[in-house]
Amino acid sequence: MNSFERVPCTVVTGFLGAGKTTLIRHLIENAGGKRLAIIVNEFGDVGIDGEILRGCGIETCPEENVVELANGCICCTVADDFVPALDSILSRPEKVDHILIETSGLALPKPLVQAFQWPTVKGRVTVDGVVAVVDGRALAEGRVAADLDALAAQRAADESLDHDDPIEEVFEDQIACADLIVLSKSDLIDQEGRARAERMVSEHLRPAVRVIPVRDGKVDPKVVLGLGLGVEDDIDNRRTHHDDEEDHDHDEFDTFVVDVPQAADPAALAARISSVAEAEKVLRIKGFVPIAGKPMRLLVQAVGPRVDHYYDRPWRPQEERRGRLVVIGEKGIRRAEIAAALAG
Repeated sequence: MNSFERVPCTVVTGFLGAGKTTLIRHLIENAGGKRLAIIVNEFGDVGIDGEILRGCGIETCPEENVVELANGCICCTVADDFVPALDSILSRPEKVDHILIETSGLALPKPLVQAFQWPTVKGRVTVDGVVAVVDGRALAEGRVAADLDALAAQRAADESLDHDDPIEEVFEDQIACADLIVLSKSDLIDQEGRARAERMVSEHLRPAVRVIPVRDGKVDPKVVLGLGLGVEDDIDNRRTHHDDEEDHDHDEFDTFVVDVPQAADPAALAARISSVAEAEKVLRIKGFVPIAGKPMRLLVQAVGPRVDHYYDRPWRPQEERRGRLVVIGEKGIRRAEIAAALAG
């Protein structure tokens, strides 16, 4: 089958907190009538990112078109998780025009794209493009992620590779596979900072790949979707650190869910989360919390001690006003102490 007869898929990669979900939400809210489906690769026990996307209420991307994979890194579970999710989407009566795939922060895009070469997959879908979302603010400060200290503890699965910081390798692999770089949080950096950020990216960038500065995930969908590159046919030419590895693992990370009660004040809640994240060296906290007297649910996203929060949608009539936060950190973080502190 020719590529135009297959459903195009866009792979969105990047570290936790870089802005992947924000970008995807903007894309589905401004898709211009295209019927979309989304595969969300959660790194945790509760589908926060999926809930953020379901909350858009867009007719062309209904809730049933958001499929979550919660069993770990998508590039490690392609056969077990990704292919069945793809089968589910493609078998639905209402055909989709485009599929967005949000990988977990630690995923390597190359193994995922290579799965599109499989005979059972190749005839039905094609990789329209790989988009890497990078944290402009962190890069301007010389770091590939917002909380590099927490990430630096992870070790590469291949011990034969002599790299002090395996997170740098993941970053370089994501850039090396990308067809477009989204420089997020560009409003938080000045011109010199942007130049520093772009230099860090350009060291690993393939020729002719563009870097686009973006604020709040706002980029014209025409720039991101419809690239028509058929990346699976070229992926073997995109050299990465992990080309000689058969697999990799993320055993150095720990994730768990904390039930939290209704809060009285969003600012006080954010301060408490920030304090816990800093004291316990937590990588990421994200979730939803009910606020007393407010019909809207509060979305909370923290990268290290930096906390963002806003009301994303009303609680539904039959929906339990229940607060849940996903905590992601290094292996061995103090679960009980963190849970007690977050619960207040």
